[in-house]
Amino acid sequence: MDLDDLLFHYFGTTSIDDLDEDAIETGRERVAIAFGTEQERGRRFALWILLDALGSAPEPDAAFEDERDRKAAEDYLWASRRMERR
Repeated sequence: MDLDDLLFHYFGTTSIDDLDEDAIETGRERVAIAFGTEQERGRRFALWILLDALGSAPEPDAAFEDERDRKAAEDYLWASRRMERR
């Protein structure tokens, strides 16, 4: 999945910096609904990462039933937190 495509699909723009808080919240709700209904593992994981970037991703143990997906999400969180410290 391409980030610009995701942003445009859920937010109507590729630059969410230009949106007001209401538009961001509306897009965030759309992403959350898509995450909850998506069946394909890769797409679901990409939506979860977008939710994390928006500050509203559920914890990996609540978000993913498959242990491999849960572990991938935990690894992603570890790496992204480590990058924030730099």
